[in-house]
Amino acid sequence: MPRSVAVVTGAAGDIGRAIAHRLADAHDVVALVDIDAAALEVARETFGGSENFVPIVCDITDEADVALLAKRVGHLGSTKTLVNNAGAARAVSLHDTTVDIWRQDASLNLDAAFLTFRAFEDALKSTSGSVINIASVNGMAVFGHPAYSAAKAGLIHFTKLVAVEYGKFGIRSNAVAPGTVRTQAWEARAAANPQVFEEAKRWYALRRIATAQDVANAVYFLSSEQAAAITGVCLPVDCGLTAGQAELARTFSQSEHY
Repeated sequence: MPRSVAVVTGAAGDIGRAIAHRLADAHDVVALVDIDAAALEVARETFGGSENFVPIVCDITDEADVALLAKRVGHLGSTKTLVNNAGAARAVSLHDTTVDIWRQDASLNLDAAFLTFRAFEDALKSTSGSVINIASVNGMAVFGHPAYSAAKAGLIHFTKLVAVEYGKFGIRSNAVAPGTVRTQAWEARAAANPQVFEEAKRWYALRRIATAQDVANAVYFLSSEQAAAITGVCLPVDCGLTAGQAELARTFSQSEHY
């Protein structure tokens, strides 16, 4: 019987590593995909150098490179799960967003998911596999980083397109939309502003921000048989951010209304 494979892009980052580690519980092999070879090796070492984790350097915005990725993964086994996790945000405001930034953010955060899905389409059909796209709350509401946000909104819609068109092949397609996640990028902000996490927490209903493990657990659930009837959804992992603003609600409740 062929080995089952999970493919995780952006696997060298905090969230990618957490997802890969969690999916290893239900897959024989996890392909760790990233453009940064050195960071990939560090990620692999965090898993004890296990042969169950295979690092593959790939530029997922390049169609030819993605085709080579799919071919190499095909030699590892049958792809059961594809996680499009790679992403990045650049300009904070629309005014500061150049044409190059807009295109780069669209390429990495949206176009790459299309390229990888098409490259693994046949493999996923053969396994009635699962696609999980890591979107963002930024794709659901306006929280800054406009180019990134627009791309993530597109990714959520792309998720639904795959669910509807490929459901007849048994392929399930879902998205996970994290809010603030405590990663190395946020730790860098905390070094400059030690109160950054406390300031952020007040906007979240649970009074905390998500961890990479929280995101990984959601991905694991959506990839599992427990979610066999779930497709085309976007699951926020945001500690209640998109449910409503508790701080804002308190402000309004304390004000006079006419």
